[in-house]
Amino acid sequence: MEALNDIAVFVQVVESGSFTAAAERLGISRSVVSKYITRLEERLGARLLNRTTRRLSLTETGHIFFQRSQRGLLEIEEAEAEVSRLQEAPRGKLRINSPMSFGILHIAPALPEFLARYPDLSVEMNLDDRQVNLVEEGFDLAIRIAELPESSLIARRLAPCRHVVCATSAYLERHGTPQKPQDLQRHNAITFRYQTTPDEWHFVSRQGEVSRVQVGGSLQMNNSLALREALLRDVGLTLIPTFIVGDDLRENRLQAVLSDYRTLELSIYAVYPHRRHLSPKVRAFIDFLAQKISGSPSWEQT
Repeated sequence: MEALNDIAVFVQVVESGSFTAAAERLGISRSVVSKYITRLEERLGARLLNRTTRRLSLTETGHIFFQRSQRGLLEIEEAEAEVSRLQEAPRGKLRINSPMSFGILHIAPALPEFLARYPDLSVEMNLDDRQVNLVEEGFDLAIRIAELPESSLIARRLAPCRHVVCATSAYLERHGTPQKPQDLQRHNAITFRYQTTPDEWHFVSRQGEVSRVQVGGSLQMNNSLALREALLRDVGLTLIPTFIVGDDLRENRLQAVLSDYRTLELSIYAVYPHRRHLSPKVRAFIDFLAQKISGSPSWEQT
């Protein structure tokens, strides 16, 4: 920072034509200006200015250094102005990471409205069910569905993520409708690979009793949309987020079972690296998404 100050004073001296004029413009004394120039020349090991009582002139080295320094300071000023513009309104590229199924069903359809609202923005959305490193991979924010552990990231809860056990009517007619969690052990359970305990489902009764049931079946998947397709083809039953099957339950393509029991409940978060100096583009998207899904999300409406 000291070196940059020295260079800025040097450029001002050359542009002003004298130490005195530069001092007046900078609001400092002539002796302080002289001190800055002397320190700069000593650090560079070169004379930049020829000083006489009547005039000030650049040495050959000083002329080259002035041209480069002047351009550099202008670049810094333009960079600061650009940052200020970026901080005033959402603009630039917004890089988002989202779980694949949630991104396809609920973020991608909302992006045209978001982009129409903020025409100076572009969006790059990465769909990936793995947990990415936001900082290392250069994402502005991520959508995560979990109960988040402590971390250096900042998280804003957007909506609940409720799960249900469900199947088609055809499957239930052939294999029976489970009345209690333990009945699931007699069923073909389609399991989701990325759940914390894919082969052990947890239930809480209305009386607060907790049941942990080991389930098994012929099919395990790592994508909820593919899992839904298997459900609709009568393969088995599964534990699945309502944001995937809300429409299917509402239109009776699928039937929820064990409705007297609470099961896996997570939350949908927007996660970003820093609270300080949160850019307008990140804030705008989080507020937009919260407006879309907070409170009573569409997939929970019957």
